[in-house]
Amino acid sequence: MPSPSQPDWERALINRMALDYLRDQRNRRRWGIFFKLLILLYLIAILVAAYARDLIDGGDSGKAHTALIEVKGVIASETDASADRVIAALRKAFETEQVKGVILRINSPGGSPVQAGYINDEIKRLKAKYKQDKGKEMPVYAVAVDLCASGGYYIAVGADAIYVDKASLIGSIGVRIDGFGFEEAMKDLGIERRLLTAGDNKGILDPFSPLPESQRIFIQGVLDTLHRQFIGEVKMGRGDRLKGGDELFSGLFWSGQEAVELGLADGLGSSSSVARDIIGAETLVDYTRKRDLYESLAKRLGVGVASGLLETIGMGGGVVR
Repeated sequence: MPSPSQPDWERALINRMALDYLRDQRNRRRWGIFFKLLILLYLIAILVAAYARDLIDGGDSGKAHTALIEVKGVIASETDASADRVIAALRKAFETEQVKGVILRINSPGGSPVQAGYINDEIKRLKAKYKQDKGKEMPVYAVAVDLCASGGYYIAVGADAIYVDKASLIGSIGVRIDGFGFEEAMKDLGIERRLLTAGDNKGILDPFSPLPESQRIFIQGVLDTLHRQFIGEVKMGRGDRLKGGDELFSGLFWSGQEAVELGLADGLGSSSSVARDIIGAETLVDYTRKRDLYESLAKRLGVGVASGLLETIGMGGGVVR
């Protein structure tokens, strides 16, 4: 530090402080560039890991093979098992000349009856169109893994046959609406519910209001209608293969071995065994529609973190959903 006894010591002090500040800024900038490079390398690693399987499978797509499509997790419009994703994969498989059969590998507890219904309808439409255009059948098989229940089974009955593991859980042919009632707890706590509606039933299923008997009957009627639709699809898909009675449609589920005995499934098998022994094209190629980079980052890192990282390296823009 300059001594106060030196001439122009104030200017020397200011110069020294300015130099120290600039040196500190350069160091911070270097570390900032270093961490941005690390983030970029990390994102590249995620991208490579997410799509490595596609690169490997793609090498076999030039010869006869079986198309594999995953239906995994809850079936809903914003999930990996949404109708948009599954139907896009089905259409791609039916359009590919080298595909000798399609396997829907299902591991799902169910979900939206609308999304499941879209997929079921599209399977039947694609099969009919393929037969009309090609003069032959495109076999479609459902293979249950751990769980093929409710909406998952709704999709499965659209296939030509269903194969399961002996320990798979199959069935749950029913419809449900979940909810809670807090009106008594609110009374005990002295809380007043203020719900204003235009329409006598607009607040139906409000958890903080009583459920009138008329609304309960109405909701039960809606559930019964959806249940009848579900039962109709099961009977249409399985036909005289069903060996059980009304208990099949009660919402119960069974092991894979019991499902075969009841006619809910056709036999024991895995994706590999069905491709090899039934379709006759042992090579499996995954046609499951993958998330793009932005969606993959949002799923792995969280919406906020992914957005921040992409903006940091200049890839931001749009909304992550």
